Amino acid sequence: MRVVGYNRTPRQLPGVAMVDIDTLLAGADVVSMNLVLNDDTRGFLSRERIARMKPGAILVNTARGALVDEEAMIAALRKGHIRHAGLDVFHAEPLKADHALAKLPNVTLTSHAAFRTLEASMTLLRRAIDIVKTIV
Repeated sequence: MRVVGYNRTPRQLPGVAMVDIDTLLAGADVVSMNLVLNDDTRGFLSRERIARMKPGAILVNTARGALVDEEAMIAALRKGHIRHAGLDVFHAEPLKADHALAKLPNVTLTSHAAFRTLEASMTLLRRAIDIVKTIV
């Protein structure tokens, strides 16, 4: 697999060809959202950017729901422009059972747990222990 990346602040990553956002969206078979949510990134994957995605691409969002224009994403999923979405985060959590995303056959939903790896859990535990040590 050829991996390309985009970063709002230019930087180099080993084994990753860095490209501008339009090049990434037009050519990527899989788009994975890994941004922090702030005033600059809210709605980052806008209706216009979704329209520039490669037809049939897969969208994965394990970062924050508000990074993506939800209405535009749902429309693109219904039309097949986005072939499939893997979503761990939503605009409103928990996602209600009658929400459009819960009814689409080309959406895989998880319950805000994609970060839950052994490494991430160990980091959280170490941080908690460090905080307790400063209190005692």
